[in-house]
Amino acid sequence: MQPAVTIEEIEGELARRSRKDLRLFNKLAWPQVEAGRFEHNWHLDAIADHLSAVSRGEIRRLIINMPPRHMKSLSCNVFWPSWDWIERPWRKFIFSSYRTSLSIRDNRKARKLVGSQWYQDHFEPRIDPGQDASNRWAVLGGGERLVTSVGGASSTGEGGDIIVVDDPLSADGARSEAARRTCIEWFDETMRSRLNDAKTGAFVVIMQRLHQEDLSGHLLANDTGWDHLCLPARYEPDHPHPIRSSLGFKDPRGAMGEVLHARRFGKDELDAIAKEGSYAEAGQLQQRPVPRGGGIFKRDWFETIPAAPAGCKWVRAWDLAASTEKDSAWTAGLLMGKAPDGRYVIADVKRIQGSPAEVNRLLVNTAGQDKALYGAGVRGSLPQDPGQAGKAQVRYLISQLAGFNYRSSPENGDKITRAEPLAAQAEVGNVLLVAGPWNKDFLDEIELFPVGKFLDQVDAASRAFAELVSAKTFQWYAGGETHQ
Repeated sequence: MQPAVTIEEIEGELARRSRKDLRLFNKLAWPQVEAGRFEHNWHLDAIADHLSAVSRGEIRRLIINMPPRHMKSLSCNVFWPSWDWIERPWRKFIFSSYRTSLSIRDNRKARKLVGSQWYQDHFEPRIDPGQDASNRWAVLGGGERLVTSVGGASSTGEGGDIIVVDDPLSADGARSEAARRTCIEWFDETMRSRLNDAKTGAFVVIMQRLHQEDLSGHLLANDTGWDHLCLPARYEPDHPHPIRSSLGFKDPRGAMGEVLHARRFGKDELDAIAKEGSYAEAGQLQQRPVPRGGGIFKRDWFETIPAAPAGCKWVRAWDLAASTEKDSAWTAGLLMGKAPDGRYVIADVKRIQGSPAEVNRLLVNTAGQDKALYGAGVRGSLPQDPGQAGKAQVRYLISQLAGFNYRSSPENGDKITRAEPLAAQAEVGNVLLVAGPWNKDFLDEIELFPVGKFLDQVDAASRAFAELVSAKTFQWYAGGETHQ
């Protein structure tokens, strides 16, 4: 008779197998740091497989976009590095988040796991008593965990073998262009140079999408070689960011709307995080910063016509910028008319990323073209920034536009508030586009508003619409004559 297998022997065999199997390790490690039952799901295995490939050096650039509360931080910041140390106790990790306290939270959980009786009974790494702080601790063998915040690593001068960035922006920070730019510059100018070995080191970025120009958006648009594990809360067969996996992994879901982790997050639970159809749902849950079909504006609201109808009253409104940088804002001038039937027609858009002199030339040349095509009744509108500098700028521009009907005024309200009246007209089919090469860029931008990279055409459109609506008397041109 074979002797009975003891619980201790079973536990020992499972632990032995988990040395090579991060999926199994996650399940065994769960009760060491968390109360309650471990709820397994296929997406956790997908994450484990891709992180295992990072450990083996097969993947060196990995982006994971997924909803909150789906175990991304535990998987990536607690379980994985503790498992990695079993075979590679020399590995040095740097963990960063938008708030240092979040990284410290996971640091403590990993410290609790490695120091647990279960881990100590089955695996070799031991905590180094000489280096054991909340923001930095190590194991005997050379492995370290250092935590910092976005921007914080610039002052440490530290390096790592694997650098993990977890939620580098808060929801509030994602709405700030300055915060987004700070995050991107921190990664590009500081963290990219922090790998101990540029040939073998790895980056892992894990986050929920919050803006088209968040760190994930920046990396996907400008870098090649990133594996992208994009896991929306509700399945979309035509998601704009399909999974890109060097392991050949595909999302196993097939039905539109099928949820990611049904046992924990059904429709009611997801709606409690963010309302379906909202910007929060689009970014935080669906991993695309714009609601399906568009945000404030939807692409299919705009009918394209071959030519503008006769008898329109015209306004050329501008949104000003003065830069030649590739990623800077554009100067945009949009020509909008009000037709005799009350509908609004966008006939042309001029755009430039140029110097102040180039912008001035574009304004003057465009004013001349508008006058030649539509007569002296075309009204021009320029925004006036607050302060003396803004006043001086528009005073100079108006002087350059002598002979044309141009005026300036300050902006009132935020961008969304200014755009909403135009969106209301577009929704009922009252805004038409004259066919032209600018149509695609305009529709691409307006569909992403207000979380897109560029907002200049929408700002110009909002100004033109406000001018047409508010004008008590207005000159317009038709049939070779100017009318009131």
